[in-house]
Amino acid sequence: MDDGYRDRTAFIRGAKDIAKEVKRQAGKKMGRGVDKMSDEYTKRSYTRFEEDDDDDYPVQGQDGGYYRSDSRANDDEGAHSDSTEGHDEDDEIYEGEYQGIPRADLGKADGQAGGVAVAEAQFRDLGELAGERRKDQEELAQQYETILQECGHGRFQWTLYFVLGLALMADGVEIFVVGFVLPSAEKDMCLSEPNKGMLGLIVYLGMMVGAFLWGGLADRIGRRQCLLISLSINSVFAFFSSFAQGYSTFLFCRLLSGVGIGGSIPIVFSYYSEFLAQEKRGEHLSWLCMFWMIGGIYASAMAWAIIPHYGWSFQMGSAYQFHSWRVFVLVCAFPSVAAIAALCTMPESPRFFLENGKHDEAWMILKQVHDTNMRAKGYPERVFSVTTIKTVKQMDELVEIGADTAWHKRWRMKLTSLFYQVWGNFQACFAPEYRRTTFMMMAVWFTMSFSYYGLTVWFPDMIKYLQKQEYASRTKVFTKERVEHVTFNFTLENQVHRNGQYFNDKFMNLKMKSMVFEDSIFEECYFEDITSSNTFFRNCTFISTLFYNTDLFKYRIVNSKLINSTFIHNKEGCILDFSDDNNAYMIYFVSFLGTLAVLPGNIVSALLMDKIGRLRMLAGSSVMSCISCFFLSFGSSESAMIALLCLFGGISIASWNALDVLTVELYPSDKRTTAFGFLNALCKLAAVLGISIFTSFVGITKAVPIMFASVALATGSFLALKLPETRGQVLQ
Repeated sequence: MDDGYRDRTAFIRGAKDIAKEVKRQAGKKMGRGVDKMSDEYTKRSYTRFEEDDDDDYPVQGQDGGYYRSDSRANDDEGAHSDSTEGHDEDDEIYEGEYQGIPRADLGKADGQAGGVAVAEAQFRDLGELAGERRKDQEELAQQYETILQECGHGRFQWTLYFVLGLALMADGVEIFVVGFVLPSAEKDMCLSEPNKGMLGLIVYLGMMVGAFLWGGLADRIGRRQCLLISLSINSVFAFFSSFAQGYSTFLFCRLLSGVGIGGSIPIVFSYYSEFLAQEKRGEHLSWLCMFWMIGGIYASAMAWAIIPHYGWSFQMGSAYQFHSWRVFVLVCAFPSVAAIAALCTMPESPRFFLENGKHDEAWMILKQVHDTNMRAKGYPERVFSVTTIKTVKQMDELVEIGADTAWHKRWRMKLTSLFYQVWGNFQACFAPEYRRTTFMMMAVWFTMSFSYYGLTVWFPDMIKYLQKQEYASRTKVFTKERVEHVTFNFTLENQVHRNGQYFNDKFMNLKMKSMVFEDSIFEECYFEDITSSNTFFRNCTFISTLFYNTDLFKYRIVNSKLINSTFIHNKEGCILDFSDDNNAYMIYFVSFLGTLAVLPGNIVSALLMDKIGRLRMLAGSSVMSCISCFFLSFGSSESAMIALLCLFGGISIASWNALDVLTVELYPSDKRTTAFGFLNALCKLAAVLGISIFTSFVGITKAVPIMFASVALATGSFLALKLPETRGQVLQ
């Protein structure tokens, strides 16, 4: 038996052992698909050597395939190949690397920095790799801060500021859209109170799902790419929702629109922070928060300008209607569309590339940042001095996907692998080194959101309740009146008639709003073209009375007698009662003032964020917000409630800005958007709970909502002081 045969036999046995180990470990998470690939790997290795009759050895080429090297020919020509002599196995490129598919059984980072063979990746100590990775991340953080100092802060950052500001503005608009269109949409879609409540909450539920989904994906496939996808989903379904005629379709579109925009906040802050040096980070992230306020102002102004103009609407028969509120929904998608167009001109985060071993791409982007800023400052001759940047070791193995594998299996394996990576990254946020920080941040985010969103929705509802009380106090009451041969062709509003007698009267071409007739008699009366709202006839008697083209349906005639009376051509449409259109103006006005009131808080927090620190800003603002809650008990009028709303919003915004900055800086770059997305999803869940609980006490008591909000804010401010201060630290 010659030496060549023994070498080939030993290699075949080694390949089989390696493939078995690959199958054993990868099969735990990847299932049968990996088992089949491991079998194919063994079979190919064996077949290649069996077919080699002479001393021709298979050599792995740069394209990931194999070719034969004739050693005898090489000997005759006095030459040799690196693939057969002095070959280092560490230089081999594993098949499937060019597909860029990471293994799912480790799932700690995205892709491979270099060509690492399967055997080496399987048997290498993972603890050692993790330690090396942490060391690389620490070195990269220090070097990256130095590079950002060299790049400076200038035109590039300000351009990115406005681009990402549009994405954040779209998030602010999304919060207000449903609340502004409800007074008009409820009539078109005939929405009951439960349906209106679900429509108001569905946006938060969609944003909750979107924050977790896009936050996790942004750490795996890139900040820019995820933000583009999420904004595109938001734009598409916001556009579709403006044309949706049915409630279910509209609800579904707003849900998916919320899922899309849910990725805005976690990605925008993480993305922008990775272009900011340490001394600029807190201030400029706080300035970025102003775009959320601008989104609220934009939505309020557009609602005020568009929705009341019914002349902008059209309809096609009774089946399709496109009223002015649908134009408003369409206009509210513009910030998202503009953000997509602007974001296409911006590069990916270089920090993301470096964390995933893509040195050249990151270097080119950082050079672009440097050159853009230097040209804007008048120093075009300055050269980017950085030649080599530290990259982080990758811990993922690569799964071989053969060209003959069906496309749906390839996509299934890619998605499965991506799922395990995202889930593994999420679990890493609860690793021992981050567990305490994560739980503390969860508590702070939850308490802040529970109190803030609960109160900001409770305020308008309380204002509506006060308006109803004031309206009810102006109700006119008429008793034992007798009216004969009178024609009513004007609006009847906010009146109560008891024990009245109406003989041969005509009610024509009029509106009845909040009218109540009790224990009255209508004899030989004529009702024509009546439009009513909150109008009821209780314990009345109708004798020889005709109802023509009215919406006085039988549910409005309660416990009454109809003697020789007839209903002809009743009006079709929704039979529910709705609020007054004039209340819509108040909603726009209150939202506009409440959003504008956060401007001073934004400015103060931006100027002081890097001076007093994140924790002092967060705790101090929360304490002041808690104190302002006690003043709510003195709000007994509409104007007082609006003033208190503005006060609370102006104070609490500083704590939100500090919380955003703190969340960005507490987690490393490979977990930043995952953690931010999870915390933001928890924020939306707390918002749903806060809104549901607080609004249930409207008209009952103010003490319970005030107590809940005060306790939550006090708890949040106390826990915030237990978090580590991140001012003056490099970005992990």
